[in-house]
Amino acid sequence: MSANLPIQKRYDFMLFFDVKDGNPNGDPDAGNLPRIDAETGHGLVTDVCLKRKIRNYVGMKYEDKAPYSIFIKEKAILNNTIKQAYISLDIDLKNAPADNADGSKRNKENQGQGREVDRAKQFLCHNFFDIRTFGAVLSTGANAGQVRGPAQLTFARSVDPVVALEHSITRMAVTTEAESEKQSGDNRTMGRKFTVPYGLYCGYGFISAPFAEQTGFGEEDLELLWESLKNMFDHDRSAARGLMSTRKLIVFEHNSKMGDAPVQELFDAVKVIRCDENKPAREFSDYSIEINLANIPPGVQMIEKV
Repeated sequence: MSANLPIQKRYDFMLFFDVKDGNPNGDPDAGNLPRIDAETGHGLVTDVCLKRKIRNYVGMKYEDKAPYSIFIKEKAILNNTIKQAYISLDIDLKNAPADNADGSKRNKENQGQGREVDRAKQFLCHNFFDIRTFGAVLSTGANAGQVRGPAQLTFARSVDPVVALEHSITRMAVTTEAESEKQSGDNRTMGRKFTVPYGLYCGYGFISAPFAEQTGFGEEDLELLWESLKNMFDHDRSAARGLMSTRKLIVFEHNSKMGDAPVQELFDAVKVIRCDENKPAREFSDYSIEINLANIPPGVQMIEKV
C-alpha cells in the first residue's frame, strides 16, 4: 500500500449501463418486481445494488485478502470483524487501556476508547477496500467509530420509462412427495418471472479528495474502482438479471482537491438522445450519448473510461 497515496483531485462521474430481458434490481417489498418510479415509470437501481457489485468484483479479484478485503459481504458478522481489528493491534478490551492517555480504566468492557478507536479505524481502513472507498458504521460492538467514505453513488435511473413484464414459468419437478401425489405424478411447479425488455440507466458518482485523505483511498484504489465499474456486470450474471452491461463511464477530473466547477455544469454537458422516437428502444444503438466539450469549464478534464 506504500504506493497507494491518497488522491489529490476531485472526481465526478456518470455511469451508463443497460439491461435486456432481465430484472436489474428487484424490490423485495413489491414481490421482487423491477424498481420503478411510480409517477414517471422510469426504472431505478439503488446505490446499494451497484456498490454490492463493486464489492463482489474486488472480493473475487483479490480473493478477499488485505488490503483489498471486503467488510460488507455475504454472511459476515461485522462486530466480529471490528473486534478482530483490536486483537490484531494487541489491544486488550477487557482490561484498562495500556496508555493512560486513553483513560485509567475501561469505561465499558469489550469496547475501545480514546485513541484506541482511531487506531482500530485506521487498521480497518487500511485492510478493507470498501471501508476506504464507501465508508462504514464501525461504532457497534468493540467500536471503531464511523468512516465517511470519499466515493458516493446515487440511484441509477433509466433514461426513458420502462415496462415491467411478468412471465409464467414452469419447473418440471416438485419439492416434496406430497406435492407429487397432489398432481398424480405430473410433477410441475409454476412460478413467475419479471423482466424489463430494455432499459438504459444512468447513475452519478462523486469522489472527494479531502475524505480520501481521511480513509487512505489512493490512486491504486481509484483505478480499481474504475475497473470495477467497467467489469462488474461480467461477474454478476444470473438468469434473473438478463443481459446487463456497462456501456459508458464518463469521468470528470478536476485539477484541485475541492474541484473547479459545480457538478451540475459537468453533468449537463452530457445529453442522451433517442435515435428514433417512433419505436421502442431495444438496443444501446437506439441511443446516442453526446458530450458538449465546449460546456466543460476550464480546470476540468473529461475522460471516457468506456
